[in-house]
Order: sequence, then structure tokens, then C-alpha cells
Amino acid sequence: MCGIAGFYNPYADYTKEKSKWQSILDEMNRAQKRRGPDDDGTYLGSMCGLAHVRLEIIDLLTGHQPMVRKSNGRECAVIFNGEIYNMKELKTDLLSEGAVFDTTSDTEVILAGYMLHGKDYVKKLNGIFSIALWDCALGQIFLFRDRLGVKPLFYTVKDKTLIFSSEIKGLFAYPGVNPVLDRDGLCEIFALGPAKSYGKGVFKDIWEVLPGHCLTFNGTDCVTEAYWQLESRPHEDNMEKTVEKTAWLVEDAVKKQMLSDIPISTFLSGGVDSSLVTSICARELKKQGKILNTFSFDFHDNSKYFKSNSFQPSQDRPYVEQMVEYCGTNHHFLECGNEEQLEYLYKAVDARDLPCMADVESSMLYFCSKVTDYNKVTLTGECADEIFGGYPWFHNPQAFKTDAFPWSMSMEPRQTLLSDDVIRSLNMEEYAHAAYEKTIGETPVLPEDNPEEKQRREIAYLNLRWFMVTLLDRMDRTSMYSGLEARVPLADHRIVEYVFNVPWQMKCPDGIVKGLLRHAGENLLPEEILWRRKSPYPKTYDPAYEKMLGNRLQEVLADPSAPVRSLLDTKKVNAFLNSPSDYGKPWYGQLMAGPQMLAYMLQVNYWLEKYKIQIL
Repeated sequence: MCGIAGFYNPYADYTKEKSKWQSILDEMNRAQKRRGPDDDGTYLGSMCGLAHVRLEIIDLLTGHQPMVRKSNGRECAVIFNGEIYNMKELKTDLLSEGAVFDTTSDTEVILAGYMLHGKDYVKKLNGIFSIALWDCALGQIFLFRDRLGVKPLFYTVKDKTLIFSSEIKGLFAYPGVNPVLDRDGLCEIFALGPAKSYGKGVFKDIWEVLPGHCLTFNGTDCVTEAYWQLESRPHEDNMEKTVEKTAWLVEDAVKKQMLSDIPISTFLSGGVDSSLVTSICARELKKQGKILNTFSFDFHDNSKYFKSNSFQPSQDRPYVEQMVEYCGTNHHFLECGNEEQLEYLYKAVDARDLPCMADVESSMLYFCSKVTDYNKVTLTGECADEIFGGYPWFHNPQAFKTDAFPWSMSMEPRQTLLSDDVIRSLNMEEYAHAAYEKTIGETPVLPEDNPEEKQRREIAYLNLRWFMVTLLDRMDRTSMYSGLEARVPLADHRIVEYVFNVPWQMKCPDGIVKGLLRHAGENLLPEEILWRRKSPYPKTYDPAYEKMLGNRLQEVLADPSAPVRSLLDTKKVNAFLNSPSDYGKPWYGQLMAGPQMLAYMLQVNYWLEKYKIQIL
């Protein structure tokens, strides 16, 4: 895993002021150094500059980037963030075609594959990636992003120059690219946040390469071309075959993503998703005489304050202990306190460059910082709920009746603290509804789908394009901020393609949530784990934490220079602080309720202040 950045102008000659442009590349690397603490490098050509920071996972000795390859007078250079899990098979094929390799890295596989087959070679890659590839002969740069958007890639255009970076902060390291927020940006924060529209970077004139797309730039316009799109197809397998194929796909994806030259680990919550990943990894390592490191997360004294509800029916620890015994892993129980959560609220904004999932994100950031004391690579169970229909809104009839994002069906809770002037000026309902309708209109359906199956596809597609990407962003930034590579094997595009087309009665047989995935894992887990009712990532229920948030927000509002003051209504905030907490009705997802609203507003204030954002 790494961070990439650079710039391209087809009318420029950067070699004329080499020291100036080299210093800009160095600054872009410094901005993203946390993504790649082990190594860095740059490349400066006549029309483009490339910058790279590296976290060493594969080919520790010769995997330096940017990687340059020359053949028959043709020069190409590449920078790459991610992993190519089928690199061994691809390399074997390329060797048979006459390719010669100087390294054992997947970066060189990408470069050699491009030079033999062109930009369509990206279709052969199974992995998570953002790639910038410079072809000197064509005088063209190509930006690629993986199919599901696991790895980030942002860009902007200034003075006929394409500027790109793994993180938004890398763009701001380029002279003249400044943080500006217009009405649409404010709507992204308050009407959609912590989600954001795909393709948008929230800041004015900052964009994101779409998942499954290749971007080119001609000096005036950015042109994007899809190399992969999710399709609806008839499902012809019976239940037995569907379970068998799902089981094979899951196991193959996990095994492929164990690829590493350093020891791997897994996150283990005791739920079916992370337990399946852990079970497969532990079995494979045992064959090699190795023991898997596993990690679980909770909060100080959470058992004392925990309140069971429809979203979190049980605590994780007893199930974690059962899985540790079952798999024989070397387990680490990690805990986060109130002070750490509050401190890391602001670090989470530093990591994401945006307000994010409040303490749900800050605690994950804290936990990732502790995992790196043991491992630099981990596999997680993320994305199973979006793919297999695990969330409550897949099963809630109200979600089918409401023309809104099912994880945030009402705008009212989002407006609880905002001033009436802001609410009137933003027209948040219209903005959110337009974003929702855009995705609904893009949903791939079959002519023979009945109305119910069509709605099932729409909810599944909404989750893949929005909710899953928000969690993938969280996983990428919180892990990479600490130099940790987090992998998501259940988001293998082959699993997504197959399961998207499985009828609901097979995904959820006999009304069993994620029943298909559970049946697929029947030989891998104890019965109690396999059929455990879903419980999401934990959060604190300590009332002292909410009190700390309230006090901190009141301090912010008492500061005349606090930028968030112009957006909030002080009377509404005080009334909110004096009202009983509601932990059972989130305003986003399953976890973000009253305390998280306070935390989110603290993040917004910090973000506006630190990034010196100009609001138009």
C-alpha cells in the first residue's frame, strides 16, 4: 500500500524549471507520507511528474516506485497504490509472452502488462488499486481506479494541468489549489455526510476518479471511460449450486488476499463476516506451521453501560473468545477510552480530509494505530452486509416505501442543530433526493424483474455505490494513516458480480439474514458463530463521553471565531444537550445517533478551521 500523486500538462516542459517542479513533487509526497512511511520516490518528465510514498508489503528490496521501464526506445512509468492479488498468474502469462522482470513486485506486472497489451490490461487485474501510468511515446497519462473504489484517487484541473493524489491533502500541496466550499459542498456535508457523492471530492472543483474507470486528460477536458460495470444477469444456479459457488468464491478471495512478504493478521469481531475470514486465514497459516494474529475492539467499561437495541443486540467479546479457541489464534483485545475517542475525532479529519463517521471513525483510527505495533497487513470482514443484504434496511418495509437513502431516510435529524437560515439556503432535501434518484436511475435491472425484485436490486445497488464506499473510505484512511494495509476480501469483484444477481429468496433463505453467506460457511465456523444475529462495529455507551462532547461543543460555540457558529443555532444546540439521549434511532447508518451528531459538528468546526476553508 502506498500513496500516489502527480501532475500532467501536455503543453508543458517541466525540465526547464526542474528544481521548482521537483520541490512540488516532494511536497506532495510529504503531504501523504503517513500512507507510505517506508520509502518514497519521484519521476519528472517533460510533460508529467509522479510522486510516490511506499508501505513495504511485497518485494521489500526492489519494489521502489516510480517504476520506469524502457523497451525498443519506448519509455513508460507507473505509480501504484494497492495490491494485485492475481499477480503470480498474470506474471506467468506475461513471461510466456516474452516479458522480462527485474523485480518480484506487482507494480512491474502492471507496467509490463500495459506495455504488451495497452490500457485494457487493467481488466485482467484482481485487486485494489489506484494507478497513474505515463506513456512517453503517446504523451499521455492514464489514471485507473479499482472496480469497487477500495483505493482512493482524487484530481483537479488548474491552468491546463491535471493534478491528482490518493488523498485530497496531496492536491492542496500543489500551488494554487485551495480548499473552497460552495453550496453543493455544504450539502455534501450536511445532507449526505459522512457519505459523499461518488465522483465528487466535496471541495469545489475537486473530483474523484470513479470506481472501475480510466481517466485521461487532453489539456482541456477529463475523459472517463468505464472498464468495468456491474451488470444484471439471469441467475440460473439452484440453491445448492449457489451455496457451493459462493463458498468457493469467498475462500478463494481470502486465500488470494493473504498474499504478502510479511506476516498478516485479521480483525475479529466474533460476527460471521470477520470470523469466516479469520477461519480461512488461520487454517492456511496452520498448514505452514504459523499462528494468525487477530484483533478485536471495544471500549473501556462498555459492558457496564451497554444497552441492547435492535441495531446492537449483543456484545462481541464472548463470541470473540469462542472463535479464538476454535481457530487457535494469537489474539489481542484492544480497548479505547473516552479521552482517546475525543482526541482522535480530530485526527480522523486529518486522515479523511473531511468530517467523517465521528467516533465510529475516530475509534477505528485509534485501534489501527495499535494494530501496527504487531502487524502491517490485516484482512477484515468489511462489505459482507452490503453484498449479502445484512443491514436492517434490506428487510425493513419502510425502506421500500421511502424514496430516500435507506440508511438516512429522514432529513429532520440532520437539521436538528443547523440554523434556520442554513436550512433554507441549502435545500438539503432536494439535493439528497437528486443524488438518490441519480443512483436509482443507474441501477442495472432485467426486463423480467418484478417490482419487488427491482426494488431489491435498487437497494443493493445503493448500498454498493454509497454505504459500502463510505465504509471503504473509513477503512482506507484509518488504516493508512498509521501505515497499516487493510484488505477486504469479501469485496472481491467476482463475489459482487455473482451475488448481486442471486435472487433475494436465496440470499435470505427462510428469512435468515445473510443466510447465503452463512450456508456457504457451514464447514468453517462453530454453530453459535455461524447463526449469530448481526451486531455491528461497537460504539461506546458511556454517558460521560456524551457529556464530554457536549461540553466541548459549548466551548466551541462560546468562541466568536469558531467557523461552525455561523452554521449552527445555539439555542437548538443547548436544547439538544438538555434533552434525553436517543441511542436507538441513528441519523446515519446503524450507529450514528445523538452523541455522534455532537461529535460530527465538532469535526466540521475543526475541518473548517484547520483547512482554512473559504465558503462561497
